[in-house]
Amino acid sequence: MARTAVITGASSGLGAEFVRQLAARGADVVLVARDAAALEAIAAEVRERHGVTAEVVVADLLEPDALARVEERLGAGDIDVLVNNAGFGLDLAFEKNDVDAEVRHLRLHVEAAMRLTHAALTPMLSRGSGRIVNVASVAGFVPRGTYGAAKGWLISFSRWANVVYGPRGVTVTAVCPGFVHTDFHARLGLPPGQEGVPDRLWLDAATVVREGLRDAARGRSVSVPSWRYKLLVAGSRLLPDAVVVRAASRGR
Repeated sequence: MARTAVITGASSGLGAEFVRQLAARGADVVLVARDAAALEAIAAEVRERHGVTAEVVVADLLEPDALARVEERLGAGDIDVLVNNAGFGLDLAFEKNDVDAEVRHLRLHVEAAMRLTHAALTPMLSRGSGRIVNVASVAGFVPRGTYGAAKGWLISFSRWANVVYGPRGVTVTAVCPGFVHTDFHARLGLPPGQEGVPDRLWLDAATVVREGLRDAARGRSVSVPSWRYKLLVAGSRLLPDAVVVRAASRGR
């Protein structure tokens, strides 16, 4: 059976990079996102470059019917890899955010990822093989608003699931990048250079995905790309919350 990977949030950024790197490894890919034109462009690119099958599923995972369609696709039994990457950010000032936007944020990062993981697990466990990658963030290790809280859920869930399902052939890995050069911050309304983050803390998407896939292949529960962020995560556990919150408030 040819390897097939489903990638959510596949129209840009880390999601598009996961598509490219998995296709380069010979995997057929199923691209999921809201932007049909962007998905078709990336699908055409990997078909031509790598000769793989690239299926496009246009879906807003916050819409129950669309989410159910992706769950059904995952339950078909031919999916070997699931990458839960879809997400968006909000301003750190929780009290100023629209609470309905916060609820959508929580549903996409937690509920959608949980439902898709559940849908993928049954056929993967029946087959005795599979790989699930949950794109979290180093924000999940520190107090950093509701974004950090949602990513913290993904990290904890992935650690537990990898221990429980790894011996049955299905690994679950939380990939936890820091600041990455994608359009994520632009969608928050921050022009390039306006994020307030030192240049040395920025990572490129290709490196994050390459290291994340490597750690997933090794069966690791958590992947923190780059030694810089490994040190920052380790150091944050030794400092008082007030210090960590102040440090983590830079950028968005």
